[in-house]
Amino acid sequence: MLDTTEQHPYTQIVAEVIAAHGTSRSELIPILKDVNQKISYLPPEALDQISSTLKVSCNLVYSTASFYNMLSLEPRGRHTIKFCESAPCHIVGGEAFFEALKKNLDLETDQSSPDGRWTLTTTSCLGVCGVGPVIVIDEDIHGNLTPEQIPEILARYK
Repeated sequence: MLDTTEQHPYTQIVAEVIAAHGTSRSELIPILKDVNQKISYLPPEALDQISSTLKVSCNLVYSTASFYNMLSLEPRGRHTIKFCESAPCHIVGGEAFFEALKKNLDLETDQSSPDGRWTLTTTSCLGVCGVGPVIVIDEDIHGNLTPEQIPEILARYK
């Protein structure tokens, strides 16, 4: 475990999030979610600080952080794009849309743009099969997509 008395870049952010939630073990996931949102990922220093403050094992914190798709152990862009690669989205043009999206962003799956603006990921289902193909950018769902819509959609996230 890291020495949390030494000031790391994220110490204050983690402390504020924990103060807002409290130190109960039941707050682990909300704390991880909020720290992830504020920092854009969960750096080792933050996970160690959470472990120490909540008095739970590092293994529990790391396994929880790595289990949930909404959390990241690697830096992400300001905006995360999740593309649904399920069969219903695939059937209605998802593959062509995804290829155009990757080309437009100049990214492959699980990559972040050099400018820190975008991270592109895939997911097996977003639960909105009736409006496929679908992407979620941050918390916004975009459905019934065509490749021609990509520039307009991305422009909304400057």
